[in-house]
This record gives sequence, structure tokens and C-alpha cells, in this order.
Amino acid sequence: MAAPSKPTTDPNTNIPDYEYIDVNTKIFHIDSFKKEWLNRLKPSDYSYQHEDEDAFDANFAEEMGLSAETMADLKSVCSPDSLRCHPEDQQADPEVVPPDPTLKTLIQRKKKQDYRATLKVNKNRHDLYADELERLTVGRKPEEVSDMIPEGEVILTINVYYPAIYEKFSYVRPHITLLMTGSHTLAELRDAICCVSDLQVCGEFSHTPDIAPDFISKDHYKSAFFYLEGVFYNDMRYPECQDISMTIIEWAKARNFPPYSQAKMEDTRFVDLKVKVGFPYLYCHQGDCEHLIIITDVRLTHKKDCLDKTLYPLLTHKHRITTQKCAVCHVFIGRWFTTNDQFAPSDPCLFCDKCFRMLHYDAQGNKLGDFQAYPYVDRGAFN
Repeated sequence: MAAPSKPTTDPNTNIPDYEYIDVNTKIFHIDSFKKEWLNRLKPSDYSYQHEDEDAFDANFAEEMGLSAETMADLKSVCSPDSLRCHPEDQQADPEVVPPDPTLKTLIQRKKKQDYRATLKVNKNRHDLYADELERLTVGRKPEEVSDMIPEGEVILTINVYYPAIYEKFSYVRPHITLLMTGSHTLAELRDAICCVSDLQVCGEFSHTPDIAPDFISKDHYKSAFFYLEGVFYNDMRYPECQDISMTIIEWAKARNFPPYSQAKMEDTRFVDLKVKVGFPYLYCHQGDCEHLIIITDVRLTHKKDCLDKTLYPLLTHKHRITTQKCAVCHVFIGRWFTTNDQFAPSDPCLFCDKCFRMLHYDAQGNKLGDFQAYPYVDRGAFN
């Protein structure tokens, strides 16, 4: 990664302008990008129809100036069968790397397999699931023709990162990676983002631990916004929604910052946006829960993509985070945390549901001692 250049300061606004060379693209309009490629490409280049193999070979040979004999030799040499590393009469397991491989990729894979063999658990169900997310949808077509993504549509790859909610923040990996089409709105992106703060329950329930709360935070605090290239896109779909970006806009106006504009995220499609690929943007919800959003790729669809638009936004990656275990049994995931608790080894303290009830209530369910209890939603809830 290239080193950041020195900040330059605009004398009129007194704002430092940081630019990172070769990290992100220049700003461009997504719909214009789409139209430019469609004008330059032939319809057959982005068509979903599979080209006949003989016609493909003939066209390739003609473009490269090859004879039929040379083309046949190339197909033989470049055939996947030439990569065979086991006898022809032996049926090999594609999941097992044979001993003493010569390909560099197989050598690395063999080392990884040998390491996993030394562990107590050879297969991790979370790893298998994450690996299958994108693989299971390759080339998938819808049952109904009306659900087919039109040819020449734009596909965006979007990384959503964990919120930086504490000082020593170390999660530099994206939490989830989504594929979205250019016809999707920012509101649909918002609905696809999973965040543990949306599941939090507000209130103290030490006297009534069996009473389920009436709502979670996402049901009550529905306001949110995206910030991209000087524009705040607010979620205004519900009567309860508020323009929470106005506080930032008024703060910036009082300090002679450049003016910001506003729009509704439910009315803004991705093809309408002007963005930079690789540049960090902001998604803010629950008042102050802030996520980085990075668009890492913008391209046209092709026949090997998942073509069922009902499956989009398409989740292709989900990072697995370590769960927080109960402070007593160290087995089950924490469901309650307590404060001012005379029965707890620390303050605050995390308990699973079973240990919490055994320590803090009698057989009739009556509260023992004086403490406060709050429902806890683990960060690994989306694993």
C-alpha cells in the first residue's frame, strides 16, 4: 500500500485534505460507468447465452491467427487433465492433496491440511458455511423469467466493517461482504446490514427476568444515514424516523465547513451515486453506531453470476467472531450482565441464563440481594 501524501489545506475552509495514492479510484458516476461499458462492448460480451464450444474455438483461432492443428495442440496441453497428479486409473478425492505435490498452490494447501489434522476438531462448521456462501450461488438462475437480472446490469461488491466502539479496536476485516445490483436502493443495503446493536434491549430486568421486552433497538430507533461524497442519505421510510444527520450539518455550518446536501436513502439507487471504489464511507445508526462501508468493485454481470435477483443483496462472506462465555461456567454464551452484584466475581459481570438464575433467584423465582441486570446480546450472534 502506498504511503499517504502530506495533507494540503484549503485556505478558505481550513480543512486538511488527505489523499491516499493508488488506494481508491477517482470519483465517478455509476450509471455513466455502466453506459460507457455497454457502448464499448458487443452484446455477445455480456450476454448470458453460452457460446458453442466449436464456435468459440474457431473465433479464438481466427483472432489469434492460429491454424486448426495448433489450436488442437493448445487444447490438449492446456486441458485440466494435464494437471493430474495421480494415476489415470485411480479415482482421486478432490478434497485431499496427494503427498509430495509440485504445484505451489497444492504445497500450501497440503501444509494447511496437515496442520488441521493435528487439531482436535478437523472441520469447523462456520468455515464450511462461509466457504459455501458464494460457491452455492454461482450461475444460479431463477425459476421465474421475471426474476432474472437483466443483461448489462451493474454488480457492486460492498464490504461492511464492524463499528469501532472501543479504544483498542482490532477488527480490520470486514464483518460481511455483499453483492448488490445497481437497481438496489441504499435502504435495501441498510436492511441487509447485520449489527448487534440493533438487537440490544434497553432496560433493567432484575425484578422481571421472565418478561420479554416489547421491542429491540432496531424496532424503536429506526433513524439512520449513509454519508457518501458530501451527501447524507437519511432513512425516512417510517413516521418515527428523524433526520439525525442535521446535528452534524449544523455543527459543520457553525465552523464554516463546506455545505452538505441531503437525500432519502429509499429514493436513491446505486446507479444514481457518485462514488470512489476503495474509499471508506459511513453508515450510522442507533444514534452513534458507526460502520465503515467500502465499495471494492463495480462491474457488469456475466453468465456465471447468480442471476436470481430475489437472492440479492447476496451475502458472500461473513466474519466469525469469538463469543463471550459466562464468567461462572465458562461454557455457555453470556445472556445477562449485572452491576452492583454481590454474587459476581467482577463488576460488571457476564452470566449465561442458567448461572444467572441459579445465583440470583430462589426456587420460587424471587430476587436475592440487590443488583441490576441487563439483557446482553453477544457479538457472535450472527455467526
